[in-house]
Amino acid sequence: MNITQHTKGTPTAAVDCAVVFLRDGQRPPKAIDAATDGLISDLIEKKEWNGRPGESLILHRPHGLKAPRLMLVGGAKKWDPRTAFESAAHAARAAVRCGKHISLEIENTALTRPIVEGFIFGNGNSDEHKTAGQRPSIESLTVCVTARSTKIARDIDRARISAEATNQARRVINLPPNSLGPVELADLATDLGTKAGMDVEVFDEHRLRELGFGAHLAVGQGSLRPPRLVRLSWSPNRADAQRHLFLVGKGITFDSGGLSLKTASQMETMKYDMAGAATMLAAMIAIAQLRLPMRVTALLALAENMPSGTAMRPGDIVRALNGKTIEILNTDAEGRLVLADALAHAVNLGATHIIDAATLTGAVSVALGDVNAGLLTNSVPFANGLVAAGTQAGERYWRLPMDDDYLAPMRGEFSDLRNSSANRKAGTITAAKFLEQFVGGVPWIHLDIAGVGWAEKNRADRCSGATGHSVRTLIRFVEALSGRS
Repeated sequence: MNITQHTKGTPTAAVDCAVVFLRDGQRPPKAIDAATDGLISDLIEKKEWNGRPGESLILHRPHGLKAPRLMLVGGAKKWDPRTAFESAAHAARAAVRCGKHISLEIENTALTRPIVEGFIFGNGNSDEHKTAGQRPSIESLTVCVTARSTKIARDIDRARISAEATNQARRVINLPPNSLGPVELADLATDLGTKAGMDVEVFDEHRLRELGFGAHLAVGQGSLRPPRLVRLSWSPNRADAQRHLFLVGKGITFDSGGLSLKTASQMETMKYDMAGAATMLAAMIAIAQLRLPMRVTALLALAENMPSGTAMRPGDIVRALNGKTIEILNTDAEGRLVLADALAHAVNLGATHIIDAATLTGAVSVALGDVNAGLLTNSVPFANGLVAAGTQAGERYWRLPMDDDYLAPMRGEFSDLRNSSANRKAGTITAAKFLEQFVGGVPWIHLDIAGVGWAEKNRADRCSGATGHSVRTLIRFVEALSGRS
């Protein structure tokens, strides 16, 4: 999408449709109200316009505007990065029926970035595989602001990069599993990473076996499609040599549950079980495009979890990369296995900080729904920085406890650990305590995005399918860590 600034006011923007936010209880801008001969004020007075979230109204041929249409878009009374993002996404989804060239008035320039991000996000769709009736898209956005400034221009540019990365993650996650197995995802990551200027390395199943990735290989052994581990590294010359952040993503390209087979309905959306890997891939692309002065490496742990005569069995014991043995009690608790080896590999490669993202547990959806992502950590100060970045991005996280008592159900009777607890209590936390055994004390954050990574239904501000949650937060967090916030 082409984005330009316009400082002469919405009435002079030569576009197909001019969009103005007019939230619940807000008075219309004088210039816009005058352009409609006071019609907007009349609509508010007569309560024909409420301006609530999800509401929009098109006014045709306002004589005081160059644009042939004026669209009013509602929003929450509290205007913050999250509500601004959602209203802008709604604006894009509503305005697309008015043409390909849209203007958007921004009164509070402090919210320029989330507003532009939201608009680009809302312009994304999941119609790639439809042969007819594909939703049109907006080609250009004119941002109407009162004054041109370097900060606004920077915010717009960063918004474009981070929102396009988010939409890239959504597109990858939405790909059907018959066309995106571990090898195909590794090839895609290699192509995208190389084009972004990163160093890329891929471990095939033979290399994984040589190095001792026993847990990762166990997950992939039931599928005809072999597992892969992808490393993408961004190492600018001016980066701090003492800090090396690792982003680790779970990439189960399809999760049948293995021999602990899921029900048919549970499997319907399991192409999104690689959302953690797609999230980290997208964040890395943006980090490279922004040329952030910090060493960052992503590890994408890719496998397909299928039932077959060669699949791992309940009762099997496997040895992870760091030497710990793990008894398999439930083959549907596979994500933590590929992450275990990837986390241990990050430690071996010299990670000073680690963040992993995974659609890891159904329990996180029970606890937090689709509102907050679960966050678990061994370093509260490190986690506080990510939560702050999430607030700026309009994405929410809830930190769950990590008391040592929660590890007890994950200790094995015949091995060091088991991959599933004997009961259903605190499933998100016990899974995180399992992962903690592979980070070697390095400051670490685990993001369980199972509840927030997939939208079951269309909403005013987004289509159903992958949400790209956490991509924008991670980008902002790395910006802050690198001193570029």
